[in-house]
Amino acid sequence: MRLRTLAEVVDHLGASGKTGIIDGTEFRVRRPTAGGRDRDKFISGKSKQNAVKTMLVTDGDGQVLFCSPAQHGSCADIAHARQLGLVRLPQGGPAVEILPDAGCQGLGAQTVERVVTPSHRTFKKNTPDRYEEMHEWQREGHSSRRIRVEHGIAYPKNWRAPARHLGRRDHISDTVQAAAALLSHQQTADLPPARTM
Repeated sequence: MRLRTLAEVVDHLGASGKTGIIDGTEFRVRRPTAGGRDRDKFISGKSKQNAVKTMLVTDGDGQVLFCSPAQHGSCADIAHARQLGLVRLPQGGPAVEILPDAGCQGLGAQTVERVVTPSHRTFKKNTPDRYEEMHEWQREGHSSRRIRVEHGIAYPKNWRAPARHLGRRDHISDTVQAAAALLSHQQTADLPPARTM
């Protein structure tokens, strides 16, 4: 799939009637030189390592549709999604459902419930037993629908070039996007041919 922007992804999902699944992932990079400008921007709060972050979008069947350019590792998932235009696109476009993880909680209200995040915990103390059960059931259901994007992320991360990137940080974005494009091409080529009458 040669979808180059998130707007094209939303149009494609709306035309096909499929659900979109979005998730961020990190790739380790070399540490910037001591005293260099923006040295702390690449330190990821999650992995505590120097990394860049990219967002991958698949459909409900697991086909890779889009891989964003890389951002520095300290960028939060919700900020990255907003920079890609996830908040603006679904409002005026076709009716699509996009499933992010809990890192994007709050986007549902800004996108007329087209971005569906895991349910937020209402009780922090004195939680009723029934509520705890229901909350876990809803989160498990959401994560089981999102498992396809994890498989899509695993493929580029197994490639040696992005997994052990020893070159310039400026080039890893092209490398990751190229690996995602090759995966998308392979998935399309492996589809069974349409039956004709």
